Amino acid sequence: MTQNKLSDLNNHLFAELERLGDEDLKGEALDEELKRAKSIAAVASQIVQNGNLVLRAAQFADEKLDAESSVPKMLME
Repeated sequence: MTQNKLSDLNNHLFAELERLGDEDLKGEALDEELKRAKSIAAVASQIVQNGNLVLRAAQFADEKLDAESSVPKMLME
């Protein structure tokens, strides 16, 4: 199984940008490329959102393990 990285996502996004920048792309081929670009953008957005969630969870866990952290006010009431 291939382990993809965010740098791979960047490469795919820039490759799509290059394909969309092809001035010879017209008509049906352009429509197909636009559909592909929208799909790639949707998947990329989900990947970024997932990465953000993982980062926030790691930050939360790190803060939770910190003995110096304070209890949120709403839990103290």
